Amino acid sequence: MRPVIVSAVLAAAGSVVNACGGSHDHDHDRDFSPEELAELEKKWGFEWGFSGIGSFAHLKYVKCLTTPSELFDIGIIGVPFDTAVSYRPGARFGPRAIRQASSRQTSFRGFNPRANINPYQNWAKILDCGDVPVTPMDNAMALVQMTEAFKELGSRKPASPLLQKPKLITLGGDHSLALPALRALKEIYGRPLRVLHFDAHLDTWHPEKYPSTWTSDQAQFNHGSMFWMASNEGLLSNSSSSRSVHAGLRTRLSGDDFYDFDDDTAQNWYRLTSDDIDDLGTSGIVSAILEQFAPREGEEQDPVYLSVDIDVLDPAFAPGTGTPEPGGWTSRELIRILRGIEGLNVVGADVVEVAPAYQGAGEETALAGAQVVYEILSSMVKKGREGMGRVDVEKQTGKDEL
Repeated sequence: MRPVIVSAVLAAAGSVVNACGGSHDHDHDRDFSPEELAELEKKWGFEWGFSGIGSFAHLKYVKCLTTPSELFDIGIIGVPFDTAVSYRPGARFGPRAIRQASSRQTSFRGFNPRANINPYQNWAKILDCGDVPVTPMDNAMALVQMTEAFKELGSRKPASPLLQKPKLITLGGDHSLALPALRALKEIYGRPLRVLHFDAHLDTWHPEKYPSTWTSDQAQFNHGSMFWMASNEGLLSNSSSSRSVHAGLRTRLSGDDFYDFDDDTAQNWYRLTSDDIDDLGTSGIVSAILEQFAPREGEEQDPVYLSVDIDVLDPAFAPGTGTPEPGGWTSRELIRILRGIEGLNVVGADVVEVAPAYQGAGEETALAGAQVVYEILSSMVKKGREGMGRVDVEKQTGKDEL
């Protein structure tokens, strides 16, 4: 085609586009009004479950660690770390898998009938805070990175006056991340914490329970010893009336006796086994947990760290994990129990050990993990509403909202 003809064709095409209102270059040179922005959001802001970039529950995605100006009340933070495992690796892909499995959770259809609340349409500003860029090369440095990240985010000012500090729900990653989380929370709240620990395993094992001639200080830090380390560092309450709680246990023990249990008791833990649900039912498990965490008369609730290892579920419901143990709870049973303990003063939480390489094509393990996060979110938001009246009174009397 000759150059003259090409130019004529392009000019004609441009005229047609302009005549049809197709040129929007001028829009970039002006400010849009709030009404216009609202209209754009109305037209194009909606996301189907299968669309979007894959943040948790289609929440706003912000790299919170590098964006301190973006305040939040509850942050979903991924920790793709799994080099402290004792059996199958792969949980570093857990945060990504849980986010993808949460795709059908949306704000417009997020009402939780079990909790009577939509956590995504309420007082709390919830963000997907991205991931902590944890090194897979050096566990000592990874522990430092995780601790500093939890301190940084947990020390920020919350978006709402209903909270003193923002709360984090961590997507693991292997279970060792609970140690840096507890280190950060101890510093932030200025006191030891109590832990509600859903797991097939104790995770209070002395490092020597993993025998090896090739010992090192760093080998103490693993996903089966982090609560032993936390106890020794004074991160957990050591009061006999303020014990931490295991729920869903069915682990094999060391040696030929119950010494592991004795050592666990000495570390101030109370145990509920997976089999206990046969005798107590879900309501009995809930009652036993609440009895342990009930505050003494005239005292406030203790701060609680809620830690959920997905292997608390039976491998039929969560095969995609590093150390599966037959005989666990069903997804429905765990949800019922989580709903029953919604009144606890949970200041941080994690959902760990989702290793998607071992799950089926239906994403059943990651789906269970995403549901657990949703239940924890529901409880945090519902618990936060208890402070609404207090904040209103403090505003009227001129007291500090925080």
